[in-house]
Parts: sequence; structure tokens; C-alpha cells
Amino acid sequence: MDNNQKRNLTFLTIGLIFLLSGIEYAVILPTIWRYLQILEAPPYFLGLGLSAFSLSGLITGPLFGFWSDRTKTTKSIILFSNFFEIAGNFMYFIGYSKWLLLSSRLVAGIGAGAGSSIFSFLTRSTLPEERAGVFAAVMACRQAGLLVGPAFNLFLRLCDFKLGPFVVNKYTSPGIFMCLLWVLLQFVVLATFWDVLPTSSEEGAIMMEVKQEDDEEEVPLMGSDEEPVHTYRAVDSDQLETSPSSETEPVHKAQNPFKNFSASREFLREEVVVLLTAQFITLFNQTALETMVTPLTQHYFSFGELGNSLMYSLCGVEVILGFFFVRWLSRKVEDRVVLAAGLVICCTACIWCLLFLCNPRGGYGWTLSAFIIGVFLQLLGLPFVAVSQVSLFSKVTAEKTQGFSQGVRRSVGGLATILGPLWAGGLTNNLYIMLGMMLALLVMITVSRPRR
Repeated sequence: MDNNQKRNLTFLTIGLIFLLSGIEYAVILPTIWRYLQILEAPPYFLGLGLSAFSLSGLITGPLFGFWSDRTKTTKSIILFSNFFEIAGNFMYFIGYSKWLLLSSRLVAGIGAGAGSSIFSFLTRSTLPEERAGVFAAVMACRQAGLLVGPAFNLFLRLCDFKLGPFVVNKYTSPGIFMCLLWVLLQFVVLATFWDVLPTSSEEGAIMMEVKQEDDEEEVPLMGSDEEPVHTYRAVDSDQLETSPSSETEPVHKAQNPFKNFSASREFLREEVVVLLTAQFITLFNQTALETMVTPLTQHYFSFGELGNSLMYSLCGVEVILGFFFVRWLSRKVEDRVVLAAGLVICCTACIWCLLFLCNPRGGYGWTLSAFIIGVFLQLLGLPFVAVSQVSLFSKVTAEKTQGFSQGVRRSVGGLATILGPLWAGGLTNNLYIMLGMMLALLVMITVSRPRR
């Protein structure tokens, strides 16, 4: 099997990992609210349960990224992290108490921290001009999981039997189901994942290019008097080092990638701060709305598990189509333009919800229509923002420490997904305050978006 075949199979395996992460979210989210109620948990436990998963990922993301930067391996990290997904989902299946349920999401979240290593691998394995398309495809796989997940809920909700001492019902079955899927994934990773790097342009040359990007997409996002930003692109599976005095020189075995690394110089540049802020705000708003949706549909429309599952399924279709549209659009326009368009759409969605959902005055049909339009607009902007900010971030940070950088980016996102549900969980009856803050944050990042 040649390197190109290995690369394609590896990318497919990465897509499968993101697919399972989407399925897990989709089968657990519609039922966790009632599961907690059965375990006599107070309402704020919904926010805690959703935030616990993100808290673990926030802590472990940079650690897994640091590991991948030092070793330039990803396969072993994925295999190791998946054991936490397996254990966490089994704990969710047991679910004897609200505290065990909360702990299960903490443990499963450790496994999600490997995402920083995966994005680092994708950055090292793609050319800058193809990166946004690859990121869009991978993110679309997660959304495909969100689409497929509700279909699994259609039969998981019918479960009603005992497995030894454990009760298998529509609330516990998502845990054992995901546990089995993550076990199967371990064998897939062992068989079809390789720590390979691109062979597209250099065809076996053993060197690393360190170059100043002339293309508009690769200059600093905001004009400044700082040093020019360089793009590091590995072209061989061995990590190599190049002297900054020339573009290409004979290479040596890599030293510590964090030698001469300065976190302040890397992350406090204006363009990086703007992108990290965009990451925080969009994920804060997204998870806040997701937390709000289930109680809202129960209150206004009397949706149960089936209704919520069908709703998430339709949402998944929209977001997948959105990612494929952004994949096409990224070949036509700059990432900055895509980011700006996404932020404007998200602002419009918040304004709509403020006007028509906070205090609905019409009947059932009007309220449902306003709800559908608000959700549609929110999901429409998501692919634009998600793909563009990840692609831009990978281009303005050094590749040799990309794992750690992606870990920091995902930790910022993890902090947002912790605070978002906590913010929304306590304000489900005060939508004006909740949505007003979300709109203020969106307007702030929109007016300060990166410019040349």
C-alpha cells in the first residue's frame, strides 16, 4: 500500500472518529434532561452535565497536543484517548446516581481532548490551499453523526430489559451503545490509521520549507509592525529542522519543537487573539442555545424524546449541507470573508430570537414557525464561522507546535462550552437577558474581525 492510499484511509478514519463524536452527542443530548430528572437531579445539573464533558477536554487538549508535537505521532494518542470514551460511556450506562452521571461525562471528555492532536495532524498533512476544504469535510462528518444519531435513538428508546444487574432502557441504552461503538473504533484505528505526511509536491524530498507566505491568505490577519508570520509545512514523516537563514537547507533530526517557543509571542498577536475570541463567542452562543432548546421545546411544543430526536436530525441535514457549501466557497473567497459572513448570519439569528421567541404572542403555529426560523439561521452561520476560524488559526500559528496551539484553541472553545450551558441553564425563563448577552458578544467580535 503506497503512501497516498495510507493517507486517504487515515483521513477516512479521522472522519469516522468525528462521526462517532457526533453520534454520541446526538444520542445523549435528547435524553439526558429526562435521565437527570429521573435521578432527582436539580435543573442546574443539565448545565453541569453538558459542561463536564468540555471541562475535561479543556484540560487534556493542550496536553495531548504537547504529546503529539514532541513525538509527531497521533495513532497512539487516539488509541489511548478512546479508552476514556469507552469508560465514560459505560459509567453513563450504569447511571445509579446523578453524581455518577456527571462523572461519566467528565471521563468521556478526556477522550475528546485528542482532537487537538488530530487537527495538528491534519495541518501537517495538508497544503495551506487545501486545508479549509479538509477541515470542512472533517467537521461535516461530525454533523453527519448528529444526523445519524437521532436515527439510533428511534430504536434505543424501545429498549426495556436487563443486562445482568444493569437496567437497559431508553435513558441508559445510549451509554452502552456508544461504549460498543468506541470499542469497535479501536480496531479500525489499529488497522487503517498511519502517521503519514503529504507526498503531493515534493515526492520524497526530505526537507522542511520555512517561507514567508506571499498569498493574501497567509499574511498576518491584521497589519502590524511585528515579525512576518511564517508557515511551517512538514513533507516527510521524520521531523526535520531548517535554519532560518535560508529557505531550504540540508536538514537534521528534529530537536525539541518548543525550543525558543514563547507562548506570549505566539498567542498574544492581534490576529491570534481575534480568532481565539471568535472561537469562544461562537461556541458559547452555540452551546447556550443547545441547552435552551430542549426545555424550550418541552415548554412551548410538548416535544418528547422522539420530537427532539427528529428535530436534531433535521438540524444535522442543514449543517452538513452548510459545511459542503463552505467547502466549495473556500476555494472561491478568502477565509476572512467566510468568517465575516458567518458572524453576520449569527447576529441576525440572535436578533430574530430576541424579537420573536422571548415573548411569543401568536398561537402554536406562529411560535413554532418563529422557532424554526431562529434555529435555521443559527445553524446556517455555524459552518461559515467554524471552518474559517480553524483554517485561519492553523495558518497564523507555527506548524512545529501546532498540536499545542490547537490544544489551546480547543481549550478556549472548551471554556466556552462550559460557560454557555451554565449561562443558559439558569436563564431558560429569562430569554431577554440570555439572548441579549449573546448578541452583544457577537456584535463585539463582528466589528473587531480580522482585517488586513
